[in-house]
Amino acid sequence: MTEVTAGVRQWYLEAAVALGVTAALLVTAASGPRPGTGPAVVAGYGLLAAGGLALVVRRRAPRAVLAVTGACAIGYQAVGFDVPVVAYLFAVYAAVRAGQRAVTVAASVLMLGALPVAALLSGPYEVGEAFARARGALEIAWLVAAGAAGEALRQAERRADEAERTREEMARRRADEERLRIARELHDSLTHQISVIKVQSEVAVHVARRRGEEVPAALLAIQKAGREASRELRATLEALRDDDTAPPCGLADVPELVDRVRALGVDATLTVEGRGADVPAAVDRTVYRIVQESLTNVARHSGAATATVRIDCRPELLTVRVEDDGRAAPAGSPVPGLGLLGMRERVTALGGRLSAGPRDGGGFSVLAELPVERTP
Repeated sequence: MTEVTAGVRQWYLEAAVALGVTAALLVTAASGPRPGTGPAVVAGYGLLAAGGLALVVRRRAPRAVLAVTGACAIGYQAVGFDVPVVAYLFAVYAAVRAGQRAVTVAASVLMLGALPVAALLSGPYEVGEAFARARGALEIAWLVAAGAAGEALRQAERRADEAERTREEMARRRADEERLRIARELHDSLTHQISVIKVQSEVAVHVARRRGEEVPAALLAIQKAGREASRELRATLEALRDDDTAPPCGLADVPELVDRVRALGVDATLTVEGRGADVPAAVDRTVYRIVQESLTNVARHSGAATATVRIDCRPELLTVRVEDDGRAAPAGSPVPGLGLLGMRERVTALGGRLSAGPRDGGGFSVLAELPVERTP
């Protein structure tokens, strides 16, 4: 069932309840003692209908419906209709279910005080009779029951949401653990073979040079590829072990990343605005990984002379932007490598957004927006 279909069905259900309550109020008023004739009676029937029909929007505007049903109940009681305030009880249930407990308690206390006054205005009643009539229109037991039912359903819905969120987190954690296990097994299976290739190529190049022979270009390519693969595997293993043995890196370690790239000959700058000391740990680590992967790509692949890192820590959003002036052309499209995919997965898991691609003026840009719920 789609969300639109579910919403339509929910609206029909709310409308049916509102119409049912309205019909019950009008039938009760018509079958009971008539307060008289004239405009006041017409107004009373109008208030009965308005109070019942207001329940159509009780889920979308619970506080407004609580006020409308309460005012209508006081109004038709003052006119002389001795009808229970059923619509108000439904409004109490909806308001408590929506989490408006304090407002509901205040409105109910006001109702308990206003109904006897309305009864006194409706006819020549004594104070005791007025309170008895008000008690008949709004039994405290029914009022408490309506509030308790709303609170019970609210708690059940909250537990269901929490259970769903827990299941999603467990599924994500298991997927991450499985990916980590596969990555480690892949590393272990490849390390030995690549090490053998690297050693054999190094020996072959060394022997050829000692003999004064020309080293074949293919052998030099194998030697270079072996060295690069060995470095990549070592970096991958360090990243895999980072969560287990080393303290996690975060915003405080970003300047060190910039210094490393600067030492490689890239004119890298870092700008940090706002407070970054109290961001959540997951956001803190993700910022470091985004900057690390972006600067690694700048140093290895872009051929850039300059790079800028800008981190903006706002109250509800943390923005990371890494730009360079490398060889990326505006008309080109980035190849979705593992680094870019990993960054996107990290950002998406935190509910953020990531955009990466060539800049209009040349070079490459990575922009990540991470929602922040700051610790007190």
